[in-house]
Amino acid sequence: MYLFLVSLFFYYKTSGVFIVLLLFTICSDYCWGWLIYRAKRNYAKRIFVTCSVCINLFLLGYFKYAYFFTESSNQLFGTHYIFFNHFSHFSNSFFSTGFSVDKLILPVGISFFTFQSLSYIIDLYREKVQPVKNIFEYGFFVCFFPHLVAGPIVKAHEFLYQIHQPYTLLKTEFGLAVFWILNGLAKKVMADYIGVNFVDRIFENPNYYSGIEVILGVFGYSLQIYADFSGYTDIAIGVALLLGFRLKTNFKSPYKAQSTSEFWQRWHISLSSWLKGYLYIPLGGNRKGTVGSYICILILCSVFILLSGKVWLFLLLPGLALLFGVLMYFFAGFKKTLNTNINLMITMLLGGLWHGSSWMFMIWGGLNGLGLVLHKLWLRISPFKDSTHIFVKALYVLLTLVFISFTRIWFRSDDLETVTNIFDRIQNHLGFDLLLPVLVSYRTVLLVVLTGYLIHWLPERFKTGYRTIFSNSPIPVMGVGVVVAVFLLYQAMSADMQPFIYFQF
Repeated sequence: MYLFLVSLFFYYKTSGVFIVLLLFTICSDYCWGWLIYRAKRNYAKRIFVTCSVCINLFLLGYFKYAYFFTESSNQLFGTHYIFFNHFSHFSNSFFSTGFSVDKLILPVGISFFTFQSLSYIIDLYREKVQPVKNIFEYGFFVCFFPHLVAGPIVKAHEFLYQIHQPYTLLKTEFGLAVFWILNGLAKKVMADYIGVNFVDRIFENPNYYSGIEVILGVFGYSLQIYADFSGYTDIAIGVALLLGFRLKTNFKSPYKAQSTSEFWQRWHISLSSWLKGYLYIPLGGNRKGTVGSYICILILCSVFILLSGKVWLFLLLPGLALLFGVLMYFFAGFKKTLNTNINLMITMLLGGLWHGSSWMFMIWGGLNGLGLVLHKLWLRISPFKDSTHIFVKALYVLLTLVFISFTRIWFRSDDLETVTNIFDRIQNHLGFDLLLPVLVSYRTVLLVVLTGYLIHWLPERFKTGYRTIFSNSPIPVMGVGVVVAVFLLYQAMSADMQPFIYFQF
């Protein structure tokens, strides 16, 4: 009960009146959960779980996409609807806030606590968990403050049982928790330094820089977003462990991946596994497309058309459907390829849409989906798929990092014009002759980037070794280490501290 109240206070301090949405989600899904559990007939359970999913997705969709749909429909159909934020009007009327009713503010962490609450409802429907004993337990599961605003996303069957276990914390676990917190803080300081002193400048005005600088900035951003996001989850895991709760690892050195498939098994594991368990597999996995698959395709096509602002594209949908139908009928290979990969593309496109209603995120998701599909096809013909040669492995790691960093150009850029400018600088203004002056001018920040990648690529046994040494150290030694680390981090900290990148999602 105490931690539940602390978690609510934490969210209130970060989001203010939006705590009403969090409380509504808790109360709503707690009630739907009991209705699902007590229902005797399967059709009743399906009705209740559908109601819960629709309510959750409606709230998420409203706050993430309502303004986008209003503006896009105006552009598409020539209408002049004015966006009106009903929640802001409600908040202004009852809580005397001063929100503008013609703008939409995204509540911090809404994507994370919505997915978390949905996992409970779906796990209950699948009979993977028993219903919680009271609403306070459920509220604690949804809003446990370490992972509330930016993950990792915790599934019900992985967390609820821990609530009833007695509090235990071994000395080594205490040391490990402190290590993760310091590790996360160090990553955040490094991410801010790279962003403020290099990456942000390049993406804000790419035309001011040579192609070489832009390329270095792209690879710098890959390290920045990893250090920023994994830094937060390291802190969350460490704080949760101090409180007696074990959260699963969310990142496993993703830039060691030798393929796009392996990358997504190492990056933001909680979201990847959530999408796999609650979207990809229910849609049919790699077996075939289902009715749900084609509903998702229709939704994605509608979003594409709204983003484009071209109403005539609606006329292409029946033609495209007919073309694919003919190809599937006459070409068995095409049908098999489409059936085994359609849900993968849908999942990645929806994953992109989860990040925001923008061409940037949709293209980013589509490129990653395409990368996954191409890797599956490559495995069928690759002469190196069973190779253990270190050169082959290193080449695969490098190619994967290049591809992932390439897709992040869309993820980081504000609009397509920025993307175009970036590729123009790389293609037409590479400035390879400026390489040495660039390295000298940015020597400090580039040294930080290089050091970050080298630490990232250290063998896992080496990382486990120094974590074990720290966690097994005597408390006084550990205390001295903490003081030294905090002092060094404070000295290295950028004056302009940046919010965690994934707070915006």
